[in-house]
Amino acid sequence: MVPGAASQPSASQPSAPEPEVRTAAGVVRGRWEAGLGVFRGVPFAAPPVGALRFAAPRPARRWDGVREAVSYGPPPPQGGALGMDALARDAVGDDWLTVNVWSPAPEPGAGLPVLVWIHGGAYVIGMSGLPEYDGGRLARDGGAVVVTFNYRVGIEGFAQIEGAPANRGLLDQVAALEWVRDNVRGFGGDPERVTVFGQSAGGGSVAALLAMPRAAGLFHRAVAQSAQGTVFSTALAADIAAACAARLGLRPTAADLSAVDPARLSAAGDAVAAEASRWAERWGQVAHRPVLVSPVVDGDVLPVTPWQALADGAGRDVELLVGHTRDEERLLTAVSGLLGRVTAEQAATALDVYAPGGGGARAYRDAFPSAGPDELYELVNSDWLFRMPTLHLAEAQTAAGGRAHVYELTWPAPGMGGVLGACHGLDVPLVLGNLRSGQPALLIGEDPSPEAETLSAHLRAAWTAFAAHGDPGWPPYDRRQRLTRLFDTHPSVAPYPEETSRLLWQHHTFRELPLLAP
Repeated sequence: MVPGAASQPSASQPSAPEPEVRTAAGVVRGRWEAGLGVFRGVPFAAPPVGALRFAAPRPARRWDGVREAVSYGPPPPQGGALGMDALARDAVGDDWLTVNVWSPAPEPGAGLPVLVWIHGGAYVIGMSGLPEYDGGRLARDGGAVVVTFNYRVGIEGFAQIEGAPANRGLLDQVAALEWVRDNVRGFGGDPERVTVFGQSAGGGSVAALLAMPRAAGLFHRAVAQSAQGTVFSTALAADIAAACAARLGLRPTAADLSAVDPARLSAAGDAVAAEASRWAERWGQVAHRPVLVSPVVDGDVLPVTPWQALADGAGRDVELLVGHTRDEERLLTAVSGLLGRVTAEQAATALDVYAPGGGGARAYRDAFPSAGPDELYELVNSDWLFRMPTLHLAEAQTAAGGRAHVYELTWPAPGMGGVLGACHGLDVPLVLGNLRSGQPALLIGEDPSPEAETLSAHLRAAWTAFAAHGDPGWPPYDRRQRLTRLFDTHPSVAPYPEETSRLLWQHHTFRELPLLAP
């Protein structure tokens, strides 16, 4: 088959050849799945092992002939949350840095909008091969090319290591976007209509990419879903990396750590995270979650925080869609075993640690006078980690003369007895349309209701319309009306609904988190 001359199988053409596309590194052969050309496990960079461990991503090696692209590439080393470390250990090979493509028309000239997904996972876990990240339904129903990819997480991708570039996971993301720029036309995509979208740490990554000179011009629209708001100073990141290395009796240097088995290194990070409260006087807020890796404001790869970059106009030419769920913290509280069991002392500690400015704890109690310990705990955690960092992206963007659209998901998750509300992660199955696949889909329930299917269709239509022409279907956000799309059984547009929290945080500046005690 001639690369680019793809044709879909039909009843009269039962043995149509599988789709092939020529990339810069060689020809790949995917397969037809429900009318889409699907390509999995295509390298976008060389394996970051051996001499390339802890290095910036290098170009993928070229190959001769046709490379079969029908299986996901192996995931990068993982932390142990949700059993991800076992999935990584059981995988074969070290080609961690691969992309996957779903295309309705995998041939040059189709000119379809491109959606590039960045998975979440607190920057310590995650892989593109999870069933909840399948891009097929979004590509098929939205008439778009959907791309997903792996990037280095945890210590491999984000720890501040002497002798290694900072933010290696972000550099992997830039390399994936460069691959899209150079190759997506052959898969039917338009390299001038690339939208990057991600959730949680993926949303935080989208925010970081907006601030990175290396990413400029690689995407034209951006969607940050529940953007994780943690960004580290170099001093804090280096101190945490030193604690992780010391767990192994080593220094936080590329020379010392490059010979350590990746699984052992990830386990050391998990061990430090398990006792992070010991370092609360040094690491501050992140020791209470714990969050041990995040993008680092290193002055080079990430020169300033995303909020500062947007306020300075870095995203003025990038159309932005941002939003969060109403009850972000609810799922995380349930996972920790505290749902419905938060004590007054635990709520008071959370308010003291996370409420903005001096007197923030009292301000929360005054603003929510009827809230008990559970609600106060949930509100301040939701606001600090997800809701207010996400909203402030839109505030910074519009203040600098850019365009932003804001949404909130208010539909309560029916799964797990309906106790989780509109919780963190609920948007993932709804946006990607995978209501019966993977762990996040457990939030939807075993048998998705017609309401869930309809709401998912609304979200998918908004995301793909935004990717196609920059308009998701509701007015842009401004700092006078603050119009927001509320996604519920019957979506509507109203002023931003978390006004009380917005006012509590309106004078707060999201800066890189410091090392408190040298």
